[in-house]
Amino acid sequence: MTTEVFESRTDQWTLGAPPADYVLGHVRAVLADRVLDDALVVVRDGVLAAVEPHRPGVEADVDGQGLLCIPGLVDVHSDGLEKERLPRPGAELPMEFALLSFEGKLRAAAVTTAFHGAGFEQSHGRGLARTVERAHDVCHAVDERSASLVDHRILYRLDVRSPEGLQALQQRIETAPDTGAAPLVSHEDHTPGQGQYADRSYYERYLVGTRGLSQEEAAEHVTSLIAERDGRLGVREDAMAWLGEQARAGRIRLLGHDPASAQEIGELVERGGSVAEFPTTVEAAREARERGLPVVMGAPNVLRGGSHNGNASGRDLVALGLVTALASDYLPSGLLAAAFALVDDGLVSLPEAIGLVTSGPATVAGLDDRGRLEPGRRADLALIAAGPKWPVVHTTLVSKA
Repeated sequence: MTTEVFESRTDQWTLGAPPADYVLGHVRAVLADRVLDDALVVVRDGVLAAVEPHRPGVEADVDGQGLLCIPGLVDVHSDGLEKERLPRPGAELPMEFALLSFEGKLRAAAVTTAFHGAGFEQSHGRGLARTVERAHDVCHAVDERSASLVDHRILYRLDVRSPEGLQALQQRIETAPDTGAAPLVSHEDHTPGQGQYADRSYYERYLVGTRGLSQEEAAEHVTSLIAERDGRLGVREDAMAWLGEQARAGRIRLLGHDPASAQEIGELVERGGSVAEFPTTVEAAREARERGLPVVMGAPNVLRGGSHNGNASGRDLVALGLVTALASDYLPSGLLAAAFALVDDGLVSLPEAIGLVTSGPATVAGLDDRGRLEPGRRADLALIAAGPKWPVVHTTLVSKA
């Protein structure tokens, strides 16, 4: 604990953004292992300088009025931009506007660092088709939006059976701007019959619900799709070999998407993978943790109480102590809600729950400059009211460091 007396800097505060130097007082600071009641948070040059008890007689620029003060949330897997760009069928919006609009939702959800999924593949999704061209659109929009109130980044998602996706991602990785951390790359194989859709009937029901196919048409489509993708096993081998070379050389940070078994985790580790993303079984999650890999689960899974396609329950994995981070998947507001739901259920403490959406994801992304209320970290902060049931975000502050 510091004994320095910090001076407030009220004259520097504007409505546009917090100043580089300020003092925030009378908050309940959520630290890694405890909640510090009536705390003083000091920011200097956009970096946390102190988090300590608010002593009598010490003035602050802003009175936090007893709100919880937490680090800004880090979202390592967000597909919400797809939904923002197509708010209803046939109503596609310009990418740059969609990113700006989505930024408001991120800030309202206390997210200060967001990794937007860019799908390097050629496939039909639940709205917009995922194409190489649209992946480049996402990358360009994020590259151009440098002066913003959220730290926008890319999660590169590679369909390992897509030759077009592999070629485009290889070119992108070579030319991507330096963000200060290795690019986050997630490899996935959504071929029905394995991985996320181990039970192909879930994918068939997905087609019925999203494309209006009959049960018979959906079954025929899935059979044809499996046969088509089985013809691309050579592409899959090439993709895995290239990803392994890049990961082992430290040129990318590799995530294994939807691992289903201990064997798949072992192969991911041999490939140089760093993270198990959305494991579909307890076996895969447990093997990942035993091998020291972070485990990411979806906040909507936790919030709903289970997977939408019959895979492992996020709550069950949290109860087993196997989850180190939550991602929004497609619902930014679900992050804090899921964290508080876990606290309400008695599965984790408040500091542990906040860690699942702050320090845990920061570790996943390889960003050691944020995610904790500790001196030396970025002053990405959020002030929230806890309850009576769901948390409410009052303010989100982003560091200018």
